[in-house]
Amino acid sequence: MPNRSADALFQLVHTLEKSEKRAFKLYIKRNSSNTDLKIVQLFDALDKMEVYDETALERKLPSIKKQQLPNIKAHLYKELLASLRLLKNEENSIIQLHEQLDYAWILYDRGLYMQSLKILDKIKDLARSYNQDGFLIQIISLEKKIETLHITRSMQDRADMLAAEANEVHEKRLLITQLSNLALQLYSWYIKNGHARNEEDEAGVRHFFKTHFPKGAENHPGFYERLYSFQSYCWYAFIRQDFLMYYRYTQKWVDLFDAAPQMKTLESGHYIKGLHNLLNAHFDLRNFKQFNKVLQQFEEYEASPTVQRHHNNRIQTFVYLNTARINGHFMVGTFTEGLKLVPQIEERLEEYSLFLDQHRILVFYYKIATLHFGSGDFNQCIDYLLKIINLKVDLRNDLQCYARVLHLLAHYELGNLDLMEYLTKSVYRFMAKMQNLTVVEEEMFQFFKRSLRMSRSQVKPAMQQLLEKIKRLETNRFETRAFAYLDIISWLESKVPNQPMDQVIRQKYVSNKHR
Repeated sequence: MPNRSADALFQLVHTLEKSEKRAFKLYIKRNSSNTDLKIVQLFDALDKMEVYDETALERKLPSIKKQQLPNIKAHLYKELLASLRLLKNEENSIIQLHEQLDYAWILYDRGLYMQSLKILDKIKDLARSYNQDGFLIQIISLEKKIETLHITRSMQDRADMLAAEANEVHEKRLLITQLSNLALQLYSWYIKNGHARNEEDEAGVRHFFKTHFPKGAENHPGFYERLYSFQSYCWYAFIRQDFLMYYRYTQKWVDLFDAAPQMKTLESGHYIKGLHNLLNAHFDLRNFKQFNKVLQQFEEYEASPTVQRHHNNRIQTFVYLNTARINGHFMVGTFTEGLKLVPQIEERLEEYSLFLDQHRILVFYYKIATLHFGSGDFNQCIDYLLKIINLKVDLRNDLQCYARVLHLLAHYELGNLDLMEYLTKSVYRFMAKMQNLTVVEEEMFQFFKRSLRMSRSQVKPAMQQLLEKIKRLETNRFETRAFAYLDIISWLESKVPNQPMDQVIRQKYVSNKHR
């Protein structure tokens, strides 16, 4: 797991581009003082550090007393944000709205309320064009204050108009809050638990969705209302492994941005996430042609100024594009070719270690382990799986479970039969404890237990029987979770005729690639 630092200032400094560092130096030195010079010294010291170490920092800055350091750090943090706000003002419409609203308040406080109203009227249209209802509330509130406290001699029905606008925005914000809460809670459920494991899980998720989804919200014309509505349906379908429904709503999610292209800049994070989920949907449905089409669309967006100018967008596109690229190799069986991506991915994981959550890193480890497994390098596969297994985190119970299953298969491939009995019992107990056992895994564990007592001539017929049993479960929705994490059918199909797994998957792809 990459090194991390909880120091907020250190993290902020290490997000800065060269141009931003240069701009900060110019900003802070405009009116130099002793304190400012110490700020620059602290900035330079933090910039050169690879890992935050306060003791080492104090040694590097003898001019700053230990008791002064917290205050100077706080001052540097504030000045960095001020510098970035000036630098990013023209790039970010939300910052521009904030700035203009600040100006309106300044003018009002100076008694220039007509000038204030003029600015408010101008930015009201801008806020509407970007669907920023939160700003509309603030704008209308200041307008109402001015109209209440001062005689503006404006149109007679202005009070009624402002009241109607306030009510409309309030109702929109209430609906958006309900929908965004639902989308967030469903996504949180998935991050913690993975896919629904059984009827009980699905019934719980279905009840939660139906009781929290506002009636008629899906057909609301507002951008954010539709966005969070589509996201809610997306997570609801994905948890239940209804991949066709998942595809339909991820496509609506992306289409929403295509219909309002200005929002791709304003809400780039949501657009990136939508493309990621659409790629996942095509991967789950094995829509090869559509997968490649969306992947190309995503790569073109990655090269856009919207992504390249913003650190967060670059990190998110790195995560989701490389996840998709690996999935592309899984679909066509080019595991060895996919391993060429690993050095660059690991380099970026280290570079972005301060900003990536453990969930993302675990997913990469599992996918890299699967690439090694598919290419026949089982030792390397085990090394990556142990990074997941040995990490004690309360995230993705399903990923922890299937890392152990793949770990078991890798040892089986290596012929480590002396470990198989212990590992089989250990993994079975772990998955049972996590309530993560499906019929597919039950059948697999039964096979491994029996295989330890079989002769070589008995193993292949037993594998053929296991393959036939599991194939019958392939269309069972509560069993597809096992196939999503591990292509056990292709593995068994490779073992029975003693053919490499990547060739088996490649043959399937060639037969279906026109889909």
